[in-house]
Amino acid sequence: MNILIVDGNEKVSSKKYTEIGMLTQYEVYQEVLEKISAYELNISIVHPTWGDDFLPPGTNLEDFDGIAWTGSVLNIYDLRPDVRRQIDLAKILLQKKNMIFGSCWGLQVLATAAGGHVRKNPKGLEAVIAKKITLNKQGINHPMYNDKPYTFDSFCWHYDIVENLPANSIVLSSNDNSDYQSVTFSRNNSEVWGVQYHPEFNSKWISGLISQRKSILLEENIFSSEHDCNIMYNYLSDLEKYDSLRKDLEISETLIDDKIRYRELINWLTYLKGNFSSI
Repeated sequence: MNILIVDGNEKVSSKKYTEIGMLTQYEVYQEVLEKISAYELNISIVHPTWGDDFLPPGTNLEDFDGIAWTGSVLNIYDLRPDVRRQIDLAKILLQKKNMIFGSCWGLQVLATAAGGHVRKNPKGLEAVIAKKITLNKQGINHPMYNDKPYTFDSFCWHYDIVENLPANSIVLSSNDNSDYQSVTFSRNNSEVWGVQYHPEFNSKWISGLISQRKSILLEENIFSSEHDCNIMYNYLSDLEKYDSLRKDLEISETLIDDKIRYRELINWLTYLKGNFSSI
């Protein structure tokens, strides 16, 4: 299957990850899709924030069966040129026959392109772990959540939320931080699955994010003290070594079991193969 990963981040933001030995968000997505896929994937990556000519020569958007849209440090309401380029790309892709999965920023771009509205969340930053995401009836019966527990935790990092959904959207899950933790909608021949959290992230990667953004986490009261922040960092950086910390940290199995955490993306690839793949 032909998959296009749309990198939502600026080059400078990606560089900050690599400087401390982390994968970029688009590399995380590629690694996870290749790891979990039961099918051969031909993955291409584009970087619309890097400039106007972001499509490699010879790239035809008609050639892709599935689109995966990464997270980003950007804010959609700033409407900078690199934000507008992503919205414009989303509008083009929504005209085509493909299956689109958007994580966090990806959901926000796709919702905006389809007529929705994004705002800063008045409840503040949701970071590291999105707790007790709960499926509604539509979510329980949706193919995105086949074999997913009714309530689960997921890695996350976002200040913004979708406030007004595109027309004909179906809400699939929510938690105390956001009424729209996951939604689905269709436009023309395109189908969108969007989540406000990050099913593609793993514990090791999120520990790097904790290290990189510790001061923010403390300022935003995600952790009550540097000690608590360090304990979470230690646990997530090496689950086996620090397994004794898990109970006190109230870490759900849904967060650390790969088959559960990646379930939305596993189901997306299965659905994509059955309904959109040209191969």
